[in-house]
This record gives sequence, C-alpha cells and structure tokens, in this order.
Amino acid sequence: MRHAQTRLQAEHRYVGSTDDGLLPEAAAQLCPVARQPVCVYVTPLARTAQTARIVFPSAELTVVPGLEEMDFGAFEGHNYQELEHDARYRTWVEGGCNAPCPGGEGRVAFTRRVCKAFAQLMDGAVAQGEEELTLVAHSGTIMAVMERYGQPARPFFDWKVEHSCGLILDTSDWRLSRTLLLIGTIDHRKACR
Repeated sequence: MRHAQTRLQAEHRYVGSTDDGLLPEAAAQLCPVARQPVCVYVTPLARTAQTARIVFPSAELTVVPGLEEMDFGAFEGHNYQELEHDARYRTWVEGGCNAPCPGGEGRVAFTRRVCKAFAQLMDGAVAQGEEELTLVAHSGTIMAVMERYGQPARPFFDWKVEHSCGLILDTSDWRLSRTLLLIGTIDHRKACR
C-alpha cells in the first residue's frame, strides 16, 4: 500500500527523504480495515507509519530500512515549475530519471537498494512461514519492486499507485521464481464509505 498524501506532495513537490507528515484531510479519508494483520511493515519515514496506524491500528509496526523513497537530492522539496529551467533537472528527467539527482540517488541505485531490502524481507517472511505480508511504503518503492518482480511485467512508471491505494499480490511463487503476481488493487480511501 502507498501511504496517504502529505502536504508537500499536495503541492506536487518531490518528496523522498523529507519526513513530511500526512495531510489531515488525507488521513481523515482512511479508516481501519476489518481484517487486521498481526504485523505491518513500514519504511523509516513517518508518513508510512502514520498511514499504517490508521488503516491497521491493531497491528505491530516493523520498520524496514532500505525501503524508503528515492533521495531526490537538490530537487527535494521542489516542484516542476521551480525546476523546469534547471539544466541538471532537465537532463535528469530527459534521461528517464536514471542518473543520480545532484546530491541524491538515481533510479538504478534506488531500485537496487529497495529490491535488496524487499527480497530480504520476503525471504525472511517465507522462512518464518508467514502467509501474508502487509507493507505500507512509497510510490517509488512500489514501482521499483514491481518493475523487478511484478507479473505481468510492466515498466517502472506503469506501476504507479495512487496515495492510500495498494496492490494485492500472490506471492506463492516467490521462493521458486521471485515473482509477485498482481491479482487486484485496493483503494483505502473508499473503505470508510
């Protein structure tokens, strides 16, 4: 699941390493789900734990380092209008966001970091016999994991998930083929209605 929207994201700013809290109105759209998991995995950034505490209030939260959003470096906290004339930004965007942001990460290193942390989490869950794994993360985190492991195969940006929404995955082939089969989506903004 992707966390609920933050103030800076509502202003269409790059929010990666900034620990920006949830918008009150975004948090108010969420409510607890009926079937609560025992544990929910979150990233080190507060917005994921804040979302998890609302949607999964009875679950124990476990922080997983390495799953945090991309570090946008010099672009962090800025939006397109503020950056559109910055040659470094134009080069980064026109290159598919693959190169490192000045002072930050590029998509290649980011994907490597996230997928390593995710694979360790999945391998541990399988070894422990966990039948379900619930994760509240970031859009980039989800896109990186799904581009690498998701089926049907799609490019990175085609796996974008809206705020407060998530993917339902069949992980039964993880041990053999390291694949995550998409079987559905969920919108936690509608759960209260």
